[in-house]
Amino acid sequence: MHARRRSIRFAGTHGTISAAVMDGWFGGDRKHTFSVPRIKRITNTEPGFARPGRLTFTVEGAATEVLPNPAGGGDRVDMNTFCYNGWDTKLVAAIEKPWPRCRSTRCARRRRRYTVSKLEQVIVCGGPDRGADMANRAPRGDEADYVVVGSGSSGAAIAGRLAQSGASVIVLEAGKSDERLLIRKPGLVGPMHAVPQLKKPFDWGFYGVEQKHVLDRRMPVPRGKVVGGSSSINGMVYVRGNRANFDSWAAEGNTGWDADSVNAAYKRMEDFEDGENAFRGAGGPIRVTRAKNPQEGSLQFVEATSEALGCKILDDYNAESQEGVSRMQQNAADGLRYSASRGYLHHLAPPTLELQSGALVRKVLFDGGRAVGVEVADGRGTRVVRAGKEVILSAGFVGSAQLLMLSGIGHAEHLREHGIAVRADLPVGDNLHDHMFHALTFHVSSSKNKGTAPYFARGLARELLRPGSTFLANSVFEAVAFLRTSQAGAVPDLQLHLLPWAYVSPNQDAPIRHDVDKRPALTVLTTLIYPKSRGTLRLASADPAAAPRIDFRYLSDPADLELLGEGSEMVREIFASKAFKGAVKEEIHPGTHLRGQELRDAILNRATSVYHGVGTCRMGVDELAVVGPDLKVRGVDGLRVCDASIMPSITGGNTNAPAIMIGEMGARLVLSGK
Repeated sequence: MHARRRSIRFAGTHGTISAAVMDGWFGGDRKHTFSVPRIKRITNTEPGFARPGRLTFTVEGAATEVLPNPAGGGDRVDMNTFCYNGWDTKLVAAIEKPWPRCRSTRCARRRRRYTVSKLEQVIVCGGPDRGADMANRAPRGDEADYVVVGSGSSGAAIAGRLAQSGASVIVLEAGKSDERLLIRKPGLVGPMHAVPQLKKPFDWGFYGVEQKHVLDRRMPVPRGKVVGGSSSINGMVYVRGNRANFDSWAAEGNTGWDADSVNAAYKRMEDFEDGENAFRGAGGPIRVTRAKNPQEGSLQFVEATSEALGCKILDDYNAESQEGVSRMQQNAADGLRYSASRGYLHHLAPPTLELQSGALVRKVLFDGGRAVGVEVADGRGTRVVRAGKEVILSAGFVGSAQLLMLSGIGHAEHLREHGIAVRADLPVGDNLHDHMFHALTFHVSSSKNKGTAPYFARGLARELLRPGSTFLANSVFEAVAFLRTSQAGAVPDLQLHLLPWAYVSPNQDAPIRHDVDKRPALTVLTTLIYPKSRGTLRLASADPAAAPRIDFRYLSDPADLELLGEGSEMVREIFASKAFKGAVKEEIHPGTHLRGQELRDAILNRATSVYHGVGTCRMGVDELAVVGPDLKVRGVDGLRVCDASIMPSITGGNTNAPAIMIGEMGARLVLSGK
């Protein structure tokens, strides 16, 4: 069986396979094997994503039938007519309707269907789906075995896996559907974050408080307010973290969170393009690929980093060793973002899972010392959703900590200040930390400037007019490096993200953000991945709709500034390398005239967040912990936290993949009865 599996179940004894099944279209002359004995294989005999083609079904004991491929491919699928289901043997849906937006006579001829009697299960290998918005599939329920708050990286994963076991699960998401082109297409993440108005409908819009150690600047704290959470709006950079990170967690008493244990969880969630090995998974919900067709300047950067700093060029930085330079890996494939919601909620669509979007959870409800449900505000007003077994908070480092405090769990004195009765006196909101970067931009003649409006306009035109265009198939990043500064201990302490355009603004929402240098350029985000600075998250009000007070205390530890300064000098060494063959013309920002202390002073005005906040509901076994290694909130029953807020210390690299892994780990803990 091909590694990338999708399954479709039909109700009753007859099913109808229409061209809708093949949404996404495989392209090429590839064979796709089915698991049902009556259906042996399906072949797309004409390549191309959205051009008319022919699909050949070979059925045991029957003549070969041919189906035409409708123009528009999977974009015309009515997702309410069927659902993807890879979780159990129940028959849950049927394809019954014709193409809803196909009205012409020509399209009508393409609605022919091939009917198979007594069809029980069909496994379609390869090809993306278009993900049904499950919020529209069924009436809103008010009780389930498990109530999961948040449909983001961790929430989607734990909800999907719990539903796979046959348990009933309600997922409550404050945002709305993720079925938007801006979210689905990886290449649109750049415009989304460059233009605040585009991101606004999917973002909570948080800002941190003034940061006195970085010239009193206030920085945005983007968090996804949409199905899929931040996995629907992030840069799709796929980094597991260093194996030593997890062994460190385990050494602090968090039994079961060592590198080998989390490796098993990573393998379950992955569908890596190279297939399965000792460190990588295949056939999981999240497809992982390398950045495709990197430009010449990005390839030169990889060679130059190795030449200048003596590090290895890695084939896979998510395997046994992280240290070195490599092409970027992304949770994207076939021109689609593989967010946690696509992988765990839409793609396989467990039938016992109900996703309720537009539902703001106000607080957790208790019966005695046990969590029994949550209070929700949505279009129906304020109501109660009950949990027969557990309430699971997966609302992220902001939302989970805020909800605990609104529910009476947190620093007792702080809760009393806001008139909240204390249920458990725990250090909720402490241990807040984040990755931070300083950007250096170079005029490089072998690059292109992909950050300008004309570049995107031309690319979008190609995407619309040329079948098979890959303009929007990649995230914005093309290479990554994990390196050691003089401060490093056992693992690399510096990450470099390579952007193929000019980037000059310290804050995404600042006006200067739109004044981009139009010359061909490469930008390196010099990233502090193990910050020593720690901050806090506190309530600003007892109103659940009010944003909390987020204080990262960026660069409050002088060692963090020193590392960013040293890392920036290392980047300059890379761009002075002979591997660039004279292509580097100028350091555009911050400028070669800034050295030593002057460079560090400039960093105070330019460094900004990578938006990887963690730690506010710390996992541990001491008095500084909010949850134990089983993710249960200390001092109460029936309540767990499962997201990046439980990290005792941040992982070495982008945090989306570790957050999904935490969801996988959480599901195993719940189902094992721990």
